[in-house]
Amino acid sequence: MFGLDTSYTILLIICLLAAAAFEFINGFHDTANAVATVIYTHSLRPTTAVIWSGLWNFIGVNVGGIAVAMGIVNLLPMEVLIDQNLLHNISMIASLIITAIVWNLATWYIGIPCSSSHTLLGSIFGVGLAFMLLPGSHAVALNWQKVIDVGLSLLISPLFGFGLALLLMFILRKTVKNKTIFKEPPAKKAPPAWIRSILILTCTSVSYAHGSNDGQKGVGLIMLILIGFAPSFFAIDRNKKTDDLLLESKKIEWTIKKMDTNFMNPENRKNYHQVLQDLSFIKGELTGVTSFDKLDKSVNFKIRKAILSVSKKSEGIVKNLSESPKSKINPVVLSVLTSNLKNFRSNTEYSPRWVILLVSLSLGFGTMIGWKRIVVTIGEKIGKTHLTYAQGAIAEIIAASTIGVSTQFGLPVSTTHVLSSGIAGAMVASGGKQNLRMGTVKNILMAWLITLPVTILLSGLLFFIFRMIFK
Repeated sequence: MFGLDTSYTILLIICLLAAAAFEFINGFHDTANAVATVIYTHSLRPTTAVIWSGLWNFIGVNVGGIAVAMGIVNLLPMEVLIDQNLLHNISMIASLIITAIVWNLATWYIGIPCSSSHTLLGSIFGVGLAFMLLPGSHAVALNWQKVIDVGLSLLISPLFGFGLALLLMFILRKTVKNKTIFKEPPAKKAPPAWIRSILILTCTSVSYAHGSNDGQKGVGLIMLILIGFAPSFFAIDRNKKTDDLLLESKKIEWTIKKMDTNFMNPENRKNYHQVLQDLSFIKGELTGVTSFDKLDKSVNFKIRKAILSVSKKSEGIVKNLSESPKSKINPVVLSVLTSNLKNFRSNTEYSPRWVILLVSLSLGFGTMIGWKRIVVTIGEKIGKTHLTYAQGAIAEIIAASTIGVSTQFGLPVSTTHVLSSGIAGAMVASGGKQNLRMGTVKNILMAWLITLPVTILLSGLLFFIFRMIFK
């Protein structure tokens, strides 16, 4: 399988199943965020709600794109993925998966809404940092810009959710005359049709948004596994034509040469020459080659590395010239280069269809199981009063919109923390700080604060242990 012998093939299958298990756990860990409101407002029966949510999680993964998945893959230094010792790659993969699954299960068991996003990203950061501490790896670095972007996304989104929910709830209470939406739902009685429709729509939106964002994290994890085990098969999209990549390389080269190096700083001038060198390498390897299958296996990953290098350095050059007051960069040249780079990167930013299907099925089925612990926490233990129609709808509208925007920018965001903070904000708007169960809020906040350091330390430690075992 993918050129691996039997023992490594078995290990690969085990890792793929473990990644599917992570996404399955993600499903029943996070599905409560979507269904808690419709269950506690009696808009849908629990069984109907989780099946409906599972369906829309499945759809979200399949049509939500792969921008977030590629962001996950690009967090790790290239050197971690191209270790010639396959056992070292297995050490990396095992550390990620074990940490992610253990922490997700532990927080689910005690009923704390913990973020699967924090868990997976903390695991990736831990492995990346641990690799940098290995002898001879000090020059290797994480993609710090991406780390900062992801960190800010995870930090700001819950604060945004709390503040916006507080504001919207305040506005609703001042402007809406029909006070039915602010009342506690009657026991075991469905709400009026118009309220029920809104709540089902918001549940659907959160489920879809969760699939399109959280589901991509599973896709990214599986791509890390596949690249780690079989880089010659998954480093680049082998379904694309070599002629297309060759043509894209020539277009970028032509556009880059239109730029005036006199307005570049020394670093970008160096990057300029490196871009031309990388493009020359790609053209040299692909000229006269009719298929990626015709290339030597080791060349595929070198081409991937060259593609990523060209993309990163070209974007830096464009930014430098755009910000230079003396630069006379032609907007048409900039537009053409941006378009060419997008097509160029698509050779590495891809996922096989079966990977997306595996993740969507795992997330969808996981959504239908094990949801009750977290639902109770969200529905009963964040606020002292019963969740009202307005509180549930506002929290889910904010969650769906925040996740949707983040997905468009390729940023992972925590469904759990955005929605929990939204409910907390709506509760405060309804009855002040005293309307919160501070014990539950503190537990959620504590999980939010400690997940990253705990998973970073655990995955880093496991990586060191496995590297010692698998020398």
